[in-house]
Amino acid sequence: MIPTRVVAFGGGHGLSASLRALRRCVPELDLDITAVVTVGDDGGSSGRLRAERGGLPPGDLRQALVALAGDHPATRRSAALFQHRFPAAARPAGVTVGPPPGGAALAAGAGATAADPLAGHAVGNLLLHGLMELLGDPVAALDHAGAMLGAVGRVLPMSCQPVGIEARVRGADPDHPDEVRVLRGQHQVAVTTGRVESLRLTPAAPAACAEAVAAVRAADWLIFGPGSWYTSVLPHLLVPGLADAIVSSPARRLVTLNLVAEKETLGLSLPDHLDTLGRYLPELKVDMVLADSTAVGDPEAVERAAESLGARLVLAPVAVTDGTPRHDPAALGAALVPVLGADR
Repeated sequence: MIPTRVVAFGGGHGLSASLRALRRCVPELDLDITAVVTVGDDGGSSGRLRAERGGLPPGDLRQALVALAGDHPATRRSAALFQHRFPAAARPAGVTVGPPPGGAALAAGAGATAADPLAGHAVGNLLLHGLMELLGDPVAALDHAGAMLGAVGRVLPMSCQPVGIEARVRGADPDHPDEVRVLRGQHQVAVTTGRVESLRLTPAAPAACAEAVAAVRAADWLIFGPGSWYTSVLPHLLVPGLADAIVSSPARRLVTLNLVAEKETLGLSLPDHLDTLGRYLPELKVDMVLADSTAVGDPEAVERAAESLGARLVLAPVAVTDGTPRHDPAALGAALVPVLGADR
């Protein structure tokens, strides 16, 4: 039996939730999972490595690998190691250490100090960066790391070159609510409380990862979201080679909507989330939109927005039950099984 080939797009915690849900579908549906991950992160540990040594920011790639890690006790320990973040070490009495390369201010951005440049780094970030330097190929490095974790699927970058994210934001300065400013960097866009009016990548047309393009063209399902809409979901649509593959792929397309607005999407309704997909990739057609039955608010407005993309709205309880705005992998997986398992 040929497995159902699924490609999930995103980055960070949203993609991680989607991948954990897909993993739960594997025994029932025989899925072949590929994660295509954004490479625009410039904050924290990833931002420090990117600034000091170049190369792809590893944080979102690490999160995707860990989400797909196998269930053997050894691979679970390896996954925990990948996620371990070095705390700031106590400085021995009488010891003085100079600032790390790049300056103490840069290092301190993710919890490091002049005395402890490892503080704030995730072990998996350092390991992935080392593999990329050793092998000279991000895809080979990710495949090797996936083998180390017994990953149930493959993790690929959307581009093998790091990208910058820029946004024109209205009201980025609360004292000037009508002023439009250009914010540069994924972190700045993610934390803005202004309204994002447009988004672009730098360079404007990065080369798509060839393996990611091949996976999209061969897929049965393409899944977008949940996740930070402007910094994790939409960037994939701005990579020309990837956008062309998404539009021309014979796969069906599913959008999983977020549970609540984030800082970068304050004021953006769920129908607006869907509208932005069509704005950045007008040729995009969607088959299904999955939303939480409680968080969706007015289902008619979301249904109309889904229909504008050619999609049918599916409502299901996919949030955790403790009231926090997080997708529950088990519930999301249960909702995905009948969708992904439907006959073509």
